Amino acid sequence: MSLIGNILWFILGGFLMGMIWWVLGLLCFVSIVGIPWGRACFVIGQFIFFPFGKEAISREELSLTKDLGTSIFGTIGNIIWLVLFGLWLAIFHVVNALILATTIVGIPFAIQHLKLASIALFPIGKTIVSKEMAAEARRLNAEERIKRIRI
Repeated sequence: MSLIGNILWFILGGFLMGMIWWVLGLLCFVSIVGIPWGRACFVIGQFIFFPFGKEAISREELSLTKDLGTSIFGTIGNIIWLVLFGLWLAIFHVVNALILATTIVGIPFAIQHLKLASIALFPIGKTIVSKEMAAEARRLNAEERIKRIRI
């Protein structure tokens, strides 16, 4: 089912949205300072091309370790991103969601746009994995937290 959803998504606007993310990524790579944002744009842009069956998850949640993108520097980077690009991308996703929600067929795509709008706000520190891998990471994290509580 996700294959059909991804094909329809790609044709009905996923290609355009993914290209917007990639163009922003190229703009970020123009300056050395923008490379972390550019990298996030390319990862999320690829996700936007075919989002069904995948999920954005915090790298900290996936690996149980902090890295540069999940530290205070990632938070600062996300705030800068929000001001420069994130808010505009999120608005664009929400507008697309509202347009798609006017048809019954477009409702699943509208929901996906709303999920992408939340990712557009704070992309640094996230990675894209399959839904199964995200669920397994969350399950293992819960087990780890339970072990710490029991000690």
